[in-house]
Amino acid sequence: MTADPVSPVPRSVHREAPPAVTAMVRLIQDSWAKAEPYLPEVTQFFYGMLFTLAPATRDFFPINMEVQRNRMVRALVHVVQMVDQPDDLVPFLRQLGRDHRKFGVIPKHYEAIGTALLAAMRAQLGPDWTPDVERAWAEAFTIIARQMQEAAATDTNPPSWSAVVADHRRLSWDLAMVRVEPDEPIPYRPGQYVSVEVPQRPRLWRYLSPANAPREDGSLEFHVRAVDGGWVSRAIVSHTQKGDVWRFGPPLGRLHVDRESGRDVLMIAGGTGVTPLQAMLDNLQQWGDNPRVRLFYGGRTREDLYALEGLRMLASCNPWLTVTPVIERGPGVAGCEQGTLADVVTRHGAWPGHDVLVSGSPAMIRATVSRMLVAGTALDQIRYDPFTID
Repeated sequence: MTADPVSPVPRSVHREAPPAVTAMVRLIQDSWAKAEPYLPEVTQFFYGMLFTLAPATRDFFPINMEVQRNRMVRALVHVVQMVDQPDDLVPFLRQLGRDHRKFGVIPKHYEAIGTALLAAMRAQLGPDWTPDVERAWAEAFTIIARQMQEAAATDTNPPSWSAVVADHRRLSWDLAMVRVEPDEPIPYRPGQYVSVEVPQRPRLWRYLSPANAPREDGSLEFHVRAVDGGWVSRAIVSHTQKGDVWRFGPPLGRLHVDRESGRDVLMIAGGTGVTPLQAMLDNLQQWGDNPRVRLFYGGRTREDLYALEGLRMLASCNPWLTVTPVIERGPGVAGCEQGTLADVVTRHGAWPGHDVLVSGSPAMIRATVSRMLVAGTALDQIRYDPFTID
């Protein structure tokens, strides 16, 4: 389990969980609240137990485990606490199960992970680890593992793809464009993302979104910004070279534009979160008849809006597209609005009759979706991929 989940914004309203499931999740949440202050100890026990039960799983993780730190345990716990939200969780788990085929994960590894997680919790909680609490954690993990294993067993695609870096260009001191050419086409939809392993950081997988719709030559373009403490992003920006071989997991994510819905589209992007939206716009421009699309593209300063010129050129040729830059501070650009994306988008109302697509950092997604709900936008209008990797 390698995904770092975005902390939840308000829960899905699709289905009400059965009372037994709600009670199970409450037990999990209450017990985790007692264990979370001791996360380093829980993590150390978890990995020690996991590598003892299944030594082969050590190869799933980076050589320097300090980089991994508490990521896997936090992700596992977050997912376990979402078993009462099947509409949100099940599609993600099935995608994650297919994605984990790239590691060579087999059923006994799931059993070892579950055993190690429960043992770590038991060791930390002591007398608070009651039979009811143990049963809740075991049942929740079983649900998760079953969904992932079923999806992996039915996937007929390769477990991973390789691609050669054909172009690497610095767009600024901390931002790079990378174009790769896969050995065979990766079957992704515009708006999806893929897990990536680069040779400079073996076993450190990160999620990236292609900025283009599928092309005849199969090439993919990525825009990567180096972030503080980002082992992979900094390596990609500073050290990627032509000829490097990247490895990809299967496509993930549910962002898409429904051209047949009859609804207009509101797109909200922060920073390099614009890339999946660029891919969808790239795909839409092949059609003459599209829904009207309003894109708010935001950053802290105008230097963050690296893709603005290209988006405006696209809008000039496609009357269905309107692009509004949003800048939080400093000098603006022509036609921009000032403030955070959450501020600016909600100034325009609740956006009835629109499909809303949000893409950006976890903090940006939380703030924007929460503000839109307060402004009156219905939750079932809003789409975002709730799991990401730093």
